[in-house]
Amino acid sequence: MASHRSPSNSSRVFPRPSSRGRWRLRARRLVGPGVVLLAAAVATAPQLVRGNSCGHDFDFHLVSWFDCLNAWQHGIAYPHWSPSPNFGAGEPRFVFYPPLTWMLGAALGLALPWHLVPIVLTFLLLAATGLATRALGRQWLPNAPATLAGCAALFSGYALLTAYERSAFGELSGGCWIPLLLLLLIRNRFSSGSLLRQSFSRFTLLTALVLAAAWLSNAPLGVMASYLLAAVALTAGVLNRSWAPILRAAVAACLGIGLSAFYLVPAAVEQSWVDIRQATGDPGERIENSFLFGSHPGAALALHNLELNRVSLIAVSMVAVALIGLAIAWRRRALPADSRRWVPLALIPVAVLLLQLPFSLPLWNLLPKLRFLQFPWRWLVVAEAPMGIFFAAAVWPLVSAPRWLRFAIPAICAVVFLSASAAADRYFFQPCDDEDAVAPMVQVYRSGGGFQGTDEYEPPRADDTVVATGLPDACLTTDPDTTLGVLDTPGANPDWWVEQHSCDAIFSTVAKPSTASPEHLRFIALMPHAGYLILRLRTYPAWRIRLNSKPAGPLVQRDDGLVCLPVAQGPMNLDIDWITTPDVVIGRWLSVLALLLVIGLWLVQPRIRATSHAGLS
Repeated sequence: MASHRSPSNSSRVFPRPSSRGRWRLRARRLVGPGVVLLAAAVATAPQLVRGNSCGHDFDFHLVSWFDCLNAWQHGIAYPHWSPSPNFGAGEPRFVFYPPLTWMLGAALGLALPWHLVPIVLTFLLLAATGLATRALGRQWLPNAPATLAGCAALFSGYALLTAYERSAFGELSGGCWIPLLLLLLIRNRFSSGSLLRQSFSRFTLLTALVLAAAWLSNAPLGVMASYLLAAVALTAGVLNRSWAPILRAAVAACLGIGLSAFYLVPAAVEQSWVDIRQATGDPGERIENSFLFGSHPGAALALHNLELNRVSLIAVSMVAVALIGLAIAWRRRALPADSRRWVPLALIPVAVLLLQLPFSLPLWNLLPKLRFLQFPWRWLVVAEAPMGIFFAAAVWPLVSAPRWLRFAIPAICAVVFLSASAAADRYFFQPCDDEDAVAPMVQVYRSGGGFQGTDEYEPPRADDTVVATGLPDACLTTDPDTTLGVLDTPGANPDWWVEQHSCDAIFSTVAKPSTASPEHLRFIALMPHAGYLILRLRTYPAWRIRLNSKPAGPLVQRDDGLVCLPVAQGPMNLDIDWITTPDVVIGRWLSVLALLLVIGLWLVQPRIRATSHAGLS
């Protein structure tokens, strides 16, 4: 007959920790994340000391945050039109650029001074990179080396290059989403139960959420995450001789793309409404011109060659650290004996290296949307976590190591990471020009002067470089092809001022520029004569234009892409409203259906689990 212990005896055999002991246990659990947060702060410290690093995409993101916050203040929860580019003529930036980072930047702008927003956002994204890599590393490593892996990932050359030299906040978020995607794939891969239970497990649903987050952060990142999902699933299927990983990945991909459909569908359908080919039209943005250590003759690619050489050194260094670390960790048996658990992770730096070499060009041309990445080295964001994990597994002392070594290795790593931060400050930091610093940008924004536009978002057959600065809200002319503005500086946009007399009359919106809604404009005026009204507004099919309560006549195409419509002499009541096009409606419904499906599958998991157990019994 089995004996039973009383509660008092049980507590003696398995004593509960005291309140002090529980506090110490919780404190120990926070040490690892705390170290990662401290590392992210150190990596961001040069910007706190010197100010913002105005990387390649800095102005683009800053203006996006301004316009998003302005839209929120006008009650537009999800804006589509960005009014500040093209010197106030605007562009459909929010249709094509994923929303997470410009919304996060705008949200930070609600609480922080604008000069701190890029720095805080950089800190948050680097910290997320370290924490996500640490969580992935815990699948194979103890707490301390997993924490080291997180620090190594956020101090990687590519993470610091992206943060400082490129200011590519959307792509920087990939340091978080990629490790989380790998973590969920690995955890789900070894889940037990029937095929039905595994295919719709909560790991699969979380994978779908992470994939959607990648798409909603950065479109090239979404492409990489999707291919990574497929590649890891195929590898797991081959290693386990099972279709289950592939089926799980297919379910996660469908749900993830469905969740992000409210962005993806309009961005895909409306590409023909803009000159999206400009995104890969520049020679420096073509895959074949950006393989490792490429060198190209001609002045047009001189700066590109220098940048490519720098990124190539980073790529080779990261892949070398990952592969050498993997070899050392395997030799010292710091990885699990079951190689199937870490083989998919080990293949990532190999695949990334192969994609940097010219013989991979047929693959870039064959696979859909892969050329959209523009640069092969963008795949380095996928290599950050494997590099950090294999590095930590290789250098962290074993249990049998001398005690002094357990202190020496973290100290040496700390010196290396501090050196990496100093190197980022010296080699990657981009000082702001006078007009690109945050304070002047804020001043220009508040004045309504606007900023340079984005080439790939311009109307077809239009040219951003001929849009004049200083234009009035509306200009009446007798010739629709009237040149607005005078070119004073070669290579710059022309300038307009009233003394040029290129406008017979000028008009302003009914509301003041500071209070006019970005997606709803109105003009009420008396036309002195018939002619053409040229608006400081870029053409786009989503604009509904009504003249005196009737649809406006066909617009006249101009080289600058501004709205130009014929008007008659006399009273004019002009209403311009952004409408919800059918593709936007379809995308929203697909996202709602995918979200309801995810919630429903999450709630029925206990029933699926019970059914699976019943079938096994």
